[in-house]
Amino acid sequence: MSNFKSVLLLCVILCLGSLNIQAADAPAASTAQSSAPADTPAAEPEKPEILVKGGLLGAISSSIDSVQNKLDLDGHLFDSWRLRADRAADELGALVNKPSSRSPWAIAGDFLILSVVWIGAFLILNRVGAFIASRISRHRLLQRYGRVQGVLGYILPFTIPALICLPLTLYVSHFIPTSVGRALALCLAYSTSSGIFSTSVLLSVIVLFNSGHKRPAVRIIRDYTPHPLFIIGFFAALSDALTSPQIARQLGGNVTTSVAAFTGLMASVMFCIVVIRMRRPVAHLIRNRPLAARLTRPALQQTLKIFSSLWHLPILLMILVSAVSLIGAGEDSQEALRCALLTTVLLIGTVFLSTLFQHMFKPAEARISSVYKERLLSLLHAVLRIALAIGFIEILGRIWGFSLFEFAQRNALGKVISDSLSSIGMIFLVTWLLWVVMDTAIQEALKPPTNNRSTRQPSTRVKTILPLLRNAIKIILVVICTITTMANLGINVGPLLAGAGVVGLAIGFGSQQLVQDVITGLFIIIEDTISIGDWVVLDSGHAGTVESLTIRTLRLRDGKGFVHSVPFGQIKAVTNQSRQFAYAFFSFQFTYDSDVDSATSLIREAGQAISDDFLLASKLQGPLEVFGLDRMDMNGIVITAQFRTSSGGQYAVSRSFNDKLKRLVDKSPDVRFAQTYPQLIMSPHNGQMAPVEDEDGQPQPVPGKATVVNKDGSESPV
Repeated sequence: MSNFKSVLLLCVILCLGSLNIQAADAPAASTAQSSAPADTPAAEPEKPEILVKGGLLGAISSSIDSVQNKLDLDGHLFDSWRLRADRAADELGALVNKPSSRSPWAIAGDFLILSVVWIGAFLILNRVGAFIASRISRHRLLQRYGRVQGVLGYILPFTIPALICLPLTLYVSHFIPTSVGRALALCLAYSTSSGIFSTSVLLSVIVLFNSGHKRPAVRIIRDYTPHPLFIIGFFAALSDALTSPQIARQLGGNVTTSVAAFTGLMASVMFCIVVIRMRRPVAHLIRNRPLAARLTRPALQQTLKIFSSLWHLPILLMILVSAVSLIGAGEDSQEALRCALLTTVLLIGTVFLSTLFQHMFKPAEARISSVYKERLLSLLHAVLRIALAIGFIEILGRIWGFSLFEFAQRNALGKVISDSLSSIGMIFLVTWLLWVVMDTAIQEALKPPTNNRSTRQPSTRVKTILPLLRNAIKIILVVICTITTMANLGINVGPLLAGAGVVGLAIGFGSQQLVQDVITGLFIIIEDTISIGDWVVLDSGHAGTVESLTIRTLRLRDGKGFVHSVPFGQIKAVTNQSRQFAYAFFSFQFTYDSDVDSATSLIREAGQAISDDFLLASKLQGPLEVFGLDRMDMNGIVITAQFRTSSGGQYAVSRSFNDKLKRLVDKSPDVRFAQTYPQLIMSPHNGQMAPVEDEDGQPQPVPGKATVVNKDGSESPV
């Protein structure tokens, strides 16, 4: 039911536009009869075909002169309108000065009588229809149907009175003698009845949509369109009435033709304004459907959505054709109307095909398809849409009497243009296809796996090289496509390539440091010495995390957050601390009175706690290795151990291990950490500590006196 109402609404709009166009037929025919036939130019001898050189640009430049010579603007249009205006003025003068057996007051009386008959009959029938509509609407069977009440509110007070008043006025006119007043009154009665009838019928159709979410659009249309629709129908009917032979004999052919053309243009302009103003409410009526219908038939919903955004274009095209026919710039009006209708059908068919393609190539969400397939289908969709656009232009040209393919086949100029355009199109297509394939491969290589259990992960080397490769491929494809396109346009690219080579050679000699940076960077990237995310230490003193690698520089962010950009040419040695694994090494010193077995047990216990930690276990690559008693010195014993961790994980493991071991040692009575104490040397001298001199007179430690040997070798007494 909703689809039927949509079709009915569009049919009424198209009929109203056709009425406007048909009103232009007779004025256009009168214009053709009143205008003088143009002289046929003498046949010129055939000229040889133009030999075109220089590619597409040369063909276009060669065609400018021929197009200017063949461009024929109707220079007689203004002359014909000026001649018609002069003749209309002469006819009006003859009509005023024409001797008549009746007085002007009698002629005016004829006009008033028929006007009063029409107005009186319409007012009476309007009041009666409104009364009947109000009484019928109160019936309990119709109170639930608001749309039926709305239709009756237009049909009974307006449509039926307009249909009855016109025949009644025509019947009364038979009792009045033929005069100018009678003709004008009949024209106004016919125009007014037509305006009221067309307005009431269209609004009755609009009322049928007054339900659900369509109510706001219906309210907007009912509030805005009554007066403009009446004016459109009035002017269109007046233009049609003035072209009748009876009215033309009374008022004059040139007068009626001029007024009919003016009123038709007014109707066309008003109709164009109404269509533009109401395009969004009418589009809402077309595409708004119930939720169940939208879910069960999504393709139809998408088609209606696209069609709702384009419905006004065919109507505006028909209005344009009618306006062209009215001013006399077109050919035969019937032929123009036929072309306009075929254009409308072609436009609707093209929209449907475009929607069908969009639905066919829409990626399926329910199944996981190949990325290559999706992108290639997207490319095929774009090619089909381009082909559809070319076909639309060709068929549209054939409708209006011009063919691009015939121009390309039978004309030397067209053949050159078509060959150049086809070559350029093929170049773009191949370039686009290559880019889609290569870019998809690179993106797939960089994409992490969707399955978390998968062991395939893109390496840092891949993450570093592939973006650079992608940019290089893009630049190469763009350069090749640009050069070949310029060659097909007729531009000589030989000097351009030679100049580019010379400039490149000069830049290479003048930028040796830049070349060194680039070459060194290529080898560093290819050998995978540095990758993004690594923590590196350079021989220049810079250290930090690698954030990005360009073809010339290395970008580091140090521990304080500062960013350092280092050219590859300045890098001589690199210490990479983020490759495969690292070691968290521990060296603990205990006092001599600490139990070695207890100390080793505490170290193993702390290591087991680290292994049991959920967050730290992911950083470990093996259990704790305890090497045992490594050495003994004056301060105590030293026990060493280590964890094998992932790159960068050794710091967190070391901090957590030190914390846990310190807490365990604090609770143990048998194990204590050693401290570094000053070394005491005792020298007895008479039971006391006294300085002793050597052979050179230098003081020596005296027994019984303690001295402190400092780190710098000096001694201090205690």
